[in-house]
Amino acid sequence: MITKVSCPVWREAVGKGPAPWHLAGGPPDPKAGGKRRRLGINTIADRVVQASLKLVLEPIWEVDFLPCSYGFRPNRGAHDAVAEVRFFTSKKYEWIVEGDIRSCFDEISHSALMDRVRKRVGDKRVLALVKAFLKADILGEDRQLRETSTGTPQGSILSPLLSNVALSVLDEHIAQSPGGPRIGQVAAAKRRRHGLPNYRLIRFADDWCLVVHGTKTDAEALREEVAGVLSTMGLRLSPEKTLITHIDEGLVFLSWHIQRHVKKGTSKTYVYTYPAKKALNAVMLKVKTQCRQIGTNQPLDVLLQRLNPLLRGWCIYFRPGVSSVTFHYLHHYTWHRVWNWLRRKHPKTTWKNIRRRYYDAAGWPVTGERKLFDPVKVSTTRYRYRGTVIPTPWTTR
Repeated sequence: MITKVSCPVWREAVGKGPAPWHLAGGPPDPKAGGKRRRLGINTIADRVVQASLKLVLEPIWEVDFLPCSYGFRPNRGAHDAVAEVRFFTSKKYEWIVEGDIRSCFDEISHSALMDRVRKRVGDKRVLALVKAFLKADILGEDRQLRETSTGTPQGSILSPLLSNVALSVLDEHIAQSPGGPRIGQVAAAKRRRHGLPNYRLIRFADDWCLVVHGTKTDAEALREEVAGVLSTMGLRLSPEKTLITHIDEGLVFLSWHIQRHVKKGTSKTYVYTYPAKKALNAVMLKVKTQCRQIGTNQPLDVLLQRLNPLLRGWCIYFRPGVSSVTFHYLHHYTWHRVWNWLRRKHPKTTWKNIRRRYYDAAGWPVTGERKLFDPVKVSTTRYRYRGTVIPTPWTTR
């Protein structure tokens, strides 16, 4: 196992001697599929320098970043990206290219990234700090340093901003294309009459999708075009994860399942957003794990203290969508898990005594200190699409 470390690189950048190295504890982060990512664990001095550097660079790049980018930007989030996908797929943008960049944070070209930074930053001291941060060596468990020529360390303060700088090359390419967002309604209608596609890009960090008003052939051609654009930054698309789907089949984006179907009782079609099955299985697994990890020798309050933040955060994220059925399912699943935990805690006690001791009048687990969070009581809402009117802290009047 190897760990990406950013040991005080600022010392070398400002001419205070070579950067010392320290063992950055902690294993690499696990990824889906059993793979592991190199995790950056920074020293306190590095965090201070990177936070200061971010304060300098972020206002400069926020002027250039386009509205289609939502990840790691002020006043923007995953709900805005999902709302934009829902908005455009409701406007005849029916084909979607679901993009997945292979090892994005590990394969960004340092030279290509620095070229983009130099176009907006002229201070050589700042450039030296950014370069030293990117060139931080990799420290393995054998305590040997290994040089790195690509990628940005994950887990650091500055990496999200630098990844947005690198991936903005895709935003700019789509924005400047003939069928991109800068054409008006008249020009867009003219392109469709001539059989040409119109398209929009929605990106959240390295997760992106391209919605296409055209045919599947147009979507396949755009996928190859995007692959060529990303190659200039040293990035590659994952063939097995980069899919082309129709909105009627549905897609999964940022843990949301987005699909169009006929509304019950009518003949009209709408695009709905649901919690994805993978996200539901993940939270159910966490609930099950907590019920297994907390020993039955502990009071019920300890278990509720672990479960409540987990359930509350998950439900708040999936609140702006069609999530009532999912919340009811999670309600029943959690109740049964806690009930089984109590039965293991009191194997010789009748269920009536357990209910009298640990449940309220409505039959929901409660203690003297707290009550189990109930997903059913979370009311769903609709997140409105804000488009290009999202303000930034540096917006000028």
